[in-house]
This record gives sequence, structure tokens and C-alpha cells, in this order.
Amino acid sequence: MRAVRCEGAGGPEVLGIGEVADPSPGPGEVLVRVRAAGVNRADLLQRQGHYPPPPGAPETLGLECSGTVAAVGAGVHGWQPGQDCVALLAGGGYAELVGVPAGQLITPPPGVDLVTAGGLVEVAATVVSNLDHAGVGAGATVLVHGGAGGIGSFAVQYARALGCRVLTTAGSADKLAYCLDLGADEAFDYHADWPAAVRAAAPGGVDAVLDVMGASYLTDNVSVLAADGHLLVIGMQGGRRGELDLGALLARRASVSALALRSRPVEQKSAICARVGEVVWPMLADGRVRPAHETRFPLEQAAEAHALLESGRSHGKIVLVV
Repeated sequence: MRAVRCEGAGGPEVLGIGEVADPSPGPGEVLVRVRAAGVNRADLLQRQGHYPPPPGAPETLGLECSGTVAAVGAGVHGWQPGQDCVALLAGGGYAELVGVPAGQLITPPPGVDLVTAGGLVEVAATVVSNLDHAGVGAGATVLVHGGAGGIGSFAVQYARALGCRVLTTAGSADKLAYCLDLGADEAFDYHADWPAAVRAAAPGGVDAVLDVMGASYLTDNVSVLAADGHLLVIGMQGGRRGELDLGALLARRASVSALALRSRPVEQKSAICARVGEVVWPMLADGRVRPAHETRFPLEQAAEAHALLESGRSHGKIVLVV
């Protein structure tokens, strides 16, 4: 089969298309013929050599895909060849075929075409699992960093659909307008003094911060938390190491969580996928959440897709089409 291969670690130029051996489904697994694969920040980190796949996962990039069941392994029930599906992956999505534990497959959301569906499940699983962990519900105030990105575009809408007040950050006037169109109550330019703007908008603090930046935002994120608030770190675009003021954390009775999705056991990821199908797909069906703005590239142009994501010029989701 064809797959995107990394010729060493480095920039987008290390990506190329090549032939690799076809996978076969083991016990409890489903073989998926890929229609589309979402491009995520974690893929950039893996390409750069900073985020190796978990033991046993494919070396090929790609943490989510859509497609059609090609074959099923021993012990799999409820799936058969020819069925459309979306899948949460530990790797392998940038290819024509990928093997997936059966629990990490769900039917595509109703009314969403299969290519668009290829960029939905990883962002939904990330956001849902984090906001569930923090116990976020109606009446909470949530700050979403990078609200115009793939995860942010979904998180703004999902938190709004839960009945939350949603604040967000973005880096340009058109992206701020995009966030407001998605349903954010207020959007702040992260090049300016966003912590002051957040404190002015929410004098009592925010109940949860969904953060893609990591180290560079650590102090400011803690400073805007409400009592019993939660800082949910899901990315490290601003570095891995920061200084944490434990006194500030204690004063707020707050928590800092870093909940990686990729390394979770299959049982946990299967439960999260089931949760996505239960709570998110109905929101897509009735319009409370809509798919993000989408940029499509053919699989052969994975390098161009990575370059666009790294440039910061894109908004919404980037998807590779097989």
C-alpha cells in the first residue's frame, strides 16, 4: 500500500510517499481502507522527532481517519466489510490501510461526508475527555486557547453547546471573527495582554482553561483560574518546561492536568470513542456543533499540509484525502 513516510526527522520536506507492507487485522482489530486522515499538531512533533509512537503502534503518522472496513480480525463483532467508519488511532492514518482496535471505531456522524469526518474524532475525543475530567458543565466559564485551530474550533462550539460561557484567544482579526462566529462570547488577540482581558471579562476567574501552549502560558493560565478551577494542558507549542507558582495554585484550590490521549490503554480510548458517539454526534446532527472550516490536500501533499499548519496561516482543520 501507499503511505506517507518520514525520511528522518526534520521539516516538512522529510515527508514523502512510498510503498509499505499492507497491515493485517489481529484479534480484536479492524482493517480500515482510509478515505481521509486528519492532520494534527502531534503529527508535526512526531515528524520532528519529539513524539515517538507508543510501543506497537505504526511508525506512520496519523492519529485519526475515516474510511471503510476492509476486513475484521478474530473476535470482532458489530463491524463487517463495507461499513463506513471513523477511527481514533495511535498512528498509521497517513496511509491507504490501517489496523485499529475495534473499540476505537465508531460510525460516522450523520449528515457529515466521509472526508470531513476524517478530521473530527481526534479533536472531539481530546476535548470531551478533558472537559469530562474537569467536570465542566452548564454555567461554567471556559477559556479555549487557539480557538481558530482544529481543536479550538471544536472546543469553542462544544463548550457552548454544554451551556458554558466561552472565552478564547486567536492571533489575527479574521481568526477572532471566526471564533465569534463559532459561538465564543469573547475573543482576545494573544499578541496583546490576553490575561488582563480575560480577568476583565471574568473577574471571578475561569473554571477551566483548555491550553495548547504549555510552558509559556503556565503562569498566566494559573492567574486567570477561578477557585477550584482546572488547567487542562493538551499541547506544548510554547515549550515543555515552565515555572509553577504552587502558592497561586493553592490559593485557588486549583489543579493542573496533562491528559495525553495517544498513550492511553485501548480500553480507555474505546470508552472515550463511545462517549464521542453518544454526546458529540447528536450535536453535529442538530447543528449545535458544525464541522470546522476545512482545507484538503491529497495524501501525496502531506508535506504541504504540514507546512501550512506550521505557518499559522490556516484556521479550522486540515485533512489529507486518500
